[in-house]
Amino acid sequence: MAERHSGARLEGARHSLRAPRARPAPVRGWALLLALALLPLPGCVVTTFEGPGDPARVAPAPPPPLSSAGSWSGEDAEPEPGAEAEPTVSARHLLVQYAGALRASSKITRSKEAARLRAEEALARARAGEDFEALIREYTDEPGGAARGGALGAFTKRMMVAPFADAAFALQPGELSDVVETSFGFHVIQRTE
Repeated sequence: MAERHSGARLEGARHSLRAPRARPAPVRGWALLLALALLPLPGCVVTTFEGPGDPARVAPAPPPPLSSAGSWSGEDAEPEPGAEAEPTVSARHLLVQYAGALRASSKITRSKEAARLRAEEALARARAGEDFEALIREYTDEPGGAARGGALGAFTKRMMVAPFADAAFALQPGELSDVVETSFGFHVIQRTE
């Protein structure tokens, strides 16, 4: 009876009798990472294996830093005699940002000129005798700045961008700066120490 069927039908019948091909299960997420991690990579062999009974290999300690005199100094925690510590000041500030300022939130949409005017308004109110900490809470755009009253703690000149540092170090304790422009926006600074 199989002879009466055409060759095409027999081919189809044979095909239907074959076991379905096993398809590999799709590899997902962590399984892919595990598979890649287990692949040997030529030239990327890192080992800490020591032979049986060999002591552990330990990298030698780096040499101590040079002193300014050019000789090795064993005292890296102590400043050199006669060397003064870098001066520090403490300050608090408010920051008014504008769209496009460095690290400005995407929620900041005001223009640069509007930001400058807002900072000048805050400065005028502070100079008129209003509480600077209250003004910081009202005006600052610095993340976390309002919660800590704009306090920055003690800092050296090298820790801040130049226009900010120059203004802060020129102030006397309690004194307010003019509006200071940096890449972050416009600041009003009050030196606290």
